[in-house]
Amino acid sequence: MTEITGKKKLPAAVERFILHWGDMGDEWGVNRSVSQIHGLLYLADAPMTAEDIADTLGMARSNVSNSLKELLAWNLIRRVPILGDRRDHYEAEADIWEVAARIAARRKEREIEPAIAALRACVSDATDDPTISPVAAKRLKEMLAFTELADHWFMQMLKVPRPRLVALMKLGEKIANLLPLGKAR
Repeated sequence: MTEITGKKKLPAAVERFILHWGDMGDEWGVNRSVSQIHGLLYLADAPMTAEDIADTLGMARSNVSNSLKELLAWNLIRRVPILGDRRDHYEAEADIWEVAARIAARRKEREIEPAIAALRACVSDATDDPTISPVAAKRLKEMLAFTELADHWFMQMLKVPRPRLVALMKLGEKIANLLPLGKAR
């Protein structure tokens, strides 16, 4: 993690979070600046202008502008009008459950859906190809089945009311004991 050298001094915990959020985003394939701006807006007490963000994080205004466009596309931030100020102000979605759902939905759209389409095409091609080994054909079908199952589960979880989802998550592995074949041996 690199220290943020901006004009505005941030509390140590806020700076640490922003830096860590940037590192996590980088690990997930999201530009570090985009993630750091999201982290700053997520912890901000009030909406911020692009200039405020650039000054606080010590980033180029053009970098901030492009990063804000990406965050808007992910639906993780929104423009907020401020009476008497013509500049755009931005705030992040503050509900962490909603943030997680939006990130997961976007990743599903960008990664899982194309993966399923590619796997379906591979399975179809393998079915008509006499040169493909039975092992490769079987593994392609298994990967497709797994990916479709995970996608189906994700779509179902989006429909579960939050209190029930929280309870389900707190149950953890205990939920498996409620299933007929779920008892540990």
